[in-house]
Amino acid sequence: MPALQSTLQPQVDSARYAKCIEVSKRIRWDIDRDVIRHREFDFTKKFLPDGLSFVDRVPFLGADERRLLSQIQGRSYANIFGLVERYIGVKILELSRDHAFDDQVAFEALVRFTDEELKHQELFRRIETLIGAGMPAGYSFLPRPNDVASVVLSKSSWSVLALTCLIELFTQVHYRASIELDSELSPLFKDVFLFHWKEESQHAILDELEWVRENAKLTPEARDGAVDDLIALVGAVDGILQAQSAADTHYFVEICGRPLTVTEVETVKATVLAAYRWQYIGSGVQIPHFGNLLHGMITPEQAGRIGSALAPILA
Repeated sequence: MPALQSTLQPQVDSARYAKCIEVSKRIRWDIDRDVIRHREFDFTKKFLPDGLSFVDRVPFLGADERRLLSQIQGRSYANIFGLVERYIGVKILELSRDHAFDDQVAFEALVRFTDEELKHQELFRRIETLIGAGMPAGYSFLPRPNDVASVVLSKSSWSVLALTCLIELFTQVHYRASIELDSELSPLFKDVFLFHWKEESQHAILDELEWVRENAKLTPEARDGAVDDLIALVGAVDGILQAQSAADTHYFVEICGRPLTVTEVETVKATVLAAYRWQYIGSGVQIPHFGNLLHGMITPEQAGRIGSALAPILA
């Protein structure tokens, strides 16, 4: 019986896919008409709220310096979303083939998902150009999207969908709990993540449907290997965050307008890394819905392995 389990195709919940299509059509937006609208970023305001940037945890920085650090972080925040959407679009297009000659509602939902991810990539490329025009030279975004996508897509579908579901769930939490509520942010920056959130809310549902569908096809042995893949992917994400937080700290020190002591630089670096780890890992794994999904698929021993891998990151 276990050998047959991997060949079984789980039943598709067409109604949930259909609902995602209906919402996708209703909220469809255009980059120029709805988001940018001939505007530029307001550099007299923050980009990220303190709850995401942690700039309020650096007491020796003045108000202007905290604002600048939030803008640098906001620039990388947008770029990292553009980075992960490179692999997401490819993966969802791959998964859509499973439905191509079967459930056409699910097929359409995933094709629309892919189209929206391509649009999001364009949006974040445009945002980088606009932000770059208003900030001093010297900023570096280190990870290469195609290289990262190749590494991620080399892992099992189960692990890739777990990571993707995590990302698209915390996108919603970041907007609703932090970005939406902060009146001190650049209006254009807020709108970028308002419109991004609108479509990501449907993507998270499709991620869940595909993740559960993939899980139903796995043998226990394959799922155990997929858990190892997920641990490896989280480690790879953390490696990206460590490198980018160091680069962003260096850029901040170069352009902040005054010399910082070695201790101050190390404090900024540690704070930015903590912020990035919270943004892209910690805030997601603490979402109850994600935890319920994950723990409904894995054994206590596998959960312990994941927890051990996360412990030094979340600390």
